[in-house]
Amino acid sequence: AGGAPAGPGTRAQPPGPFDLGAQSGRWAAFQERHRLSCEEAARLLLDAYEYRGLVKHTGGCHCGAVRFEVWASADLHVFNCNCSICTKKQNRHFIVPASRFKLLKGAENLTTYTFNTHRAQHTFCKTCGVQSFYTPRSNPDGYGIAPHCLDDGTVQTIVTEDINGKEWEKAVKEHKTIRDMSKP
Repeated sequence: AGGAPAGPGTRAQPPGPFDLGAQSGRWAAFQERHRLSCEEAARLLLDAYEYRGLVKHTGGCHCGAVRFEVWASADLHVFNCNCSICTKKQNRHFIVPASRFKLLKGAENLTTYTFNTHRAQHTFCKTCGVQSFYTPRSNPDGYGIAPHCLDDGTVQTIVTEDINGKEWEKAVKEHKTIRDMSKP
């Protein structure tokens, strides 16, 4: 009794007990075999479906106070920007939609630096000073992730693309895909 299926112009019903029909036994066996609650099993299933072709990377700052997970390809497309701050920080990053990023711990340990238009939110750990992710000006609805802050084992390849951040407006306007990197 999970409610009527959502059609055009209708909203899905709130979660409740679901009739899984012939799959009930299989679902229960899956939960028991993997020692998962119903919510944990549902999250696993949804992650596998919604993030097909992506892997879950984990990472964080140097001291470990800030930890995150991000769903992205195992083959990363990394931007090497030469704007003033990226040059000073050696900030190389790949961009993901906000829906594919989750801060696991350390929100209270983050501080933010902004300048110029104040659209980019350069977040970093108050303890060790490492910026493992930030909100880029080009994609304020997403995150720029530092690949060197990811834990080992999930990245297969990295392709680096130089971007002329010294002429930021022109570079972003001429780039065919950068503004869409944070779209799911």
